[in-house]
Amino acid sequence: MDGKGRVFDNIFSERLWRTVKVEEVYLRDYQTVAEARYNLSRYFELYNNRRLHQALGYRTPAEVYGVAVGTPVALRASS
Repeated sequence: MDGKGRVFDNIFSERLWRTVKVEEVYLRDYQTVAEARYNLSRYFELYNNRRLHQALGYRTPAEVYGVAVGTPVALRASS
């Protein structure tokens, strides 16, 4: 991170959240916060353990970074 207002500081996290919104959030009509948390948890399990990523040579992040399949995703409670 170079400093405030630098375009490339958050490029990877911004791209991740764009993908989450397009592939999950915008396609569903969550009725409760619990439902949203459950579905997002399932999506991140898919994203990290099953979805192939072009930038990673068509491998999963779990394969590339050595994270075990089924590792729970902790979602921070909104305040």
